[in-house]
Amino acid sequence: MTDKSSGSTPGTWSGRFSEPVSDLVKRYTASVFFDCRMAAQDIRGSLAHARMLAKQGLISNQDLSDIERGMAQIAAEIDRGEFHWSLDAEDVHLNIERRLTELVGDAGKRLHTGRSRNDQVATDIRLWLRDAIDQILALITQFQTNLVDLAEIHAETPLPGHTHLQIAQPVTFGHHLLAYYEMTRRDAERFTEVRRRTNRLPLGAAALAGTTYPIDREFVARELGFEEVCENSLDAVSDRDFAIEFCAAVALTMTHLSRLSEELILWMSPRFGFIDLADRFCTGSSIMPQKKNPDVPELVRGKTGRVNGHLVALLTLMKGQPLAYNKDNQEDKEPIFDAADTLIDTLRIYADMVTGIRVKADNMLAALSLGFATATDLADYLVRQGLPFRDAHEAVALAVRAAEQRGCDLADLSREDLQALMAHVPGAAEKVGEDVFGALTVAGSLAARNHIGGTAPVQVRAAIARARARLAKA
Repeated sequence: MTDKSSGSTPGTWSGRFSEPVSDLVKRYTASVFFDCRMAAQDIRGSLAHARMLAKQGLISNQDLSDIERGMAQIAAEIDRGEFHWSLDAEDVHLNIERRLTELVGDAGKRLHTGRSRNDQVATDIRLWLRDAIDQILALITQFQTNLVDLAEIHAETPLPGHTHLQIAQPVTFGHHLLAYYEMTRRDAERFTEVRRRTNRLPLGAAALAGTTYPIDREFVARELGFEEVCENSLDAVSDRDFAIEFCAAVALTMTHLSRLSEELILWMSPRFGFIDLADRFCTGSSIMPQKKNPDVPELVRGKTGRVNGHLVALLTLMKGQPLAYNKDNQEDKEPIFDAADTLIDTLRIYADMVTGIRVKADNMLAALSLGFATATDLADYLVRQGLPFRDAHEAVALAVRAAEQRGCDLADLSREDLQALMAHVPGAAEKVGEDVFGALTVAGSLAARNHIGGTAPVQVRAAIARARARLAKA
């Protein structure tokens, strides 16, 4: 049979051995209690393989009918939770094959003609990942839709933009949220690309060298919706680069959600006080009755590290394997399953949590008066009056230092104060006109950045319109 087996399943490979595998080794090598998640995919792949065998005259039409009938019963038993998963049968493939043979006799034994568990499992995991990616893409779209809805409500709501966690320049809250839309748009692109490379059929590669039977791999590919067949049998059964790519895409998406989580945690803190989260996403304290803790965003940060670990685990798993299949690859499934589960749950929660964000716009606006957020706008004003930028930068820096010493904002200084403070920079003082204070308002600062990608409310609304058009096509 195939070299993938290491358990003591009568009728698969045990005739080669003079003693049974120990119970400890059976438990150690078995994968059935996690790879049973691929049962639906295993049945789909087996049915396509059986239809191909019948088409090629390798099994009879009666065998095909029996296999289809048996698989339908097995699928129903699994759906009802009545299927008995056996440790002796080792994995999902042999469990289903054993039950099929119980139900339909010799037809079940003929199903494995022309294939190996090596190409069978490679096919199952690709089918499973394809289904997971489709689910993830739909959830990303839902998250983005809710994010864009919130951004539209706050297309004009001023928010302190930060660099180095210091107040930098005014942005709108809607513009800030759309940054995460752009991140997840690239995430969706990555998953789409991973899906394309995943969607290649390994079945037909058999154990490693192909098969002597006259199979039709292109027929099976069409039956299962694969776009291509894997063109090298050794590569088809042994590589898991598509799974590594999947985990990398998951890790990047989780990283983006973790960054948003960090901001939500900061913004919810009384030190910021910019937002509040709905109670259903928070918990209290066992000792401090006043506490409302943002547990969901905190857990997203923590689970991101877990997903990153799965990516490293898969890279490490593959790095030393010679061709072709090795038992090491049994260890690919749990990281893949957990990474997918974690991202799917996170996206579901975040799509809902975004709708429960309550924005404290007054606090956002008040915070803009604390960090001289319009200082760059004052420098830009002086440049428009003809002062070289480096001189304008120096003149405004002097004004900021004086305002900081006085405990006021730049807008609180008079025109005469600004002129006096800038007098040390040649040509600066006379550039300060009566219209200077228009450059120092938050609204003026936002409106001035009126270009694609800028934070001007008109540009934020345009970005929202583009996002909605893309989401309508998703």
